Amino acid sequence: MAMDDDARASITGFATLMSPVTPSLIDALPNLEIVSSFGVGYDHVDAAHAAGRGVIVTHTPHVLDDEVADTAIGLLLNTLRELPRAEIWLRMGKWQSDGAYPLTPLTLRGRTVGIFGLGRIGLAVARRLEGFGVAIAYHNRSPRTDVTYPYHGSLAGLAEACDTLVSVAPGTKETRHAIDAAILEKLGPDGVLINVGRGSVVDETALADALTAGTIAAAGLDVFEDEPNVPQALLDAPNACLLPHVASASVGTRQAMGQLVIDNLAAWFAGDTPPTPVPETAALIR
Repeated sequence: MAMDDDARASITGFATLMSPVTPSLIDALPNLEIVSSFGVGYDHVDAAHAAGRGVIVTHTPHVLDDEVADTAIGLLLNTLRELPRAEIWLRMGKWQSDGAYPLTPLTLRGRTVGIFGLGRIGLAVARRLEGFGVAIAYHNRSPRTDVTYPYHGSLAGLAEACDTLVSVAPGTKETRHAIDAAILEKLGPDGVLINVGRGSVVDETALADALTAGTIAAAGLDVFEDEPNVPQALLDAPNACLLPHVASASVGTRQAMGQLVIDNLAAWFAGDTPPTPVPETAALIR
C-alpha cells in the first residue's frame, strides 16, 4: 500500500525479517534512522547504502551461535550416516519386511573438516568437532590469532586439503557461488558439503550435478539461494539431506533473537548505543 509524504516522513526506524531493504526504500524514508534486522545474516539489507544515508543497521548475532552450531553437527551426522532415511525405513515397516537398514558407506571417522567462515558460529562448530577427534582446518579472509587450526588462504586450498566442507560464510557479492564445480571436485568422491550459512554461497546447479555424477558423496543443506524454493534436482538427490532453514529455529533462540531486534531499536531511540550494529554502519554510532 502506497504511503503519502507525511506517513513516510514519520518513519524513523523499523524491524525486518527477510524483506529486501533496498536503496529505493531507504531513500523513500527521509527521516529513517535505524533498520533492525532479525537474523545474523543481513544480505537482504543494503547496509552500504544505509551507511551513506547515515542510517544504522543492526542484526542479531551471538544469541543463535550455539543453536546453529548444534544444527550443523546434527546435519553433518545425518548426512554421513543417513539417519533420516534409516528412520523412514523403520516407519515404513522395512525393518520387519526387508531386514536391517543397509550399511552406510560414509562415516565421520578419519575425516578432515574444513570450515569456510571461522567467525562466531564457525568457531562454535569447530569446538564441537574437536570432541569427535577429526582434523579441522579453515578459510577466512584473514587468519585468526586465537586458534591453532591450519589456515588456508584460499577456499580452493581448503577444499584441496579436506574431504568435508562446512560453510558458515555470509552471503555477499564476494561469496556468491564461491562453492562451485571446481571447489566440489577438489573435495573428491568421498567429499561432503554442509551449508548452514547462506544459500547463495553454493552454486546449486553445480552441486546437483556433482551429487548425481558422484563427484562428491553427499551434501547437507539448511539454506538455499531462493528460499523457500528448492531446486528439483536437489529434492530428487538421494544423497542430499535437506532442511528448511531451521538452524536457529528453537523457541528459546528465536525469542532471544526477537528480543535483540527490540533491544537495538529501544537503545537507539533512548539515546544509547545499539548492542549489535553491522560493521558497515558501526562508525555511525553516536
